[in-house]
Amino acid sequence: MADGDIKLTPLLQAASDLAVPVIVLGEFIYGIQSSRYRVRYESWLKALLPDCRVLTVNESTAGIYAGIRHELKRTGHPIPENDIWIAALSRQHDAPLLSRDQHFDVIPNLTRMTW
Repeated sequence: MADGDIKLTPLLQAASDLAVPVIVLGEFIYGIQSSRYRVRYESWLKALLPDCRVLTVNESTAGIYAGIRHELKRTGHPIPENDIWIAALSRQHDAPLLSRDQHFDVIPNLTRMTW
């Protein structure tokens, strides 16, 4: 989460469409459950979700995931498993990925935005 980072607000406000991969949603919920700021973060997520599409995994996503994973293995650029699923959903929906994680940059045909 970009807890209170004012640099992120203009990016979100300028977006014509906000989407959250279901994997990211799961990571948010898990992190919130473990946080000492649980109530504040639950409120944040509850306020955010009505403005977002939740991108779910389907058969097409699985094929894209397999292709990305194969390419990363072939080129020796492993990244966390959940991030491969996130990248697959971003690519499937032709959506830029908002992340500070630079390891997404090794995935072809994926646009990463940062703040």
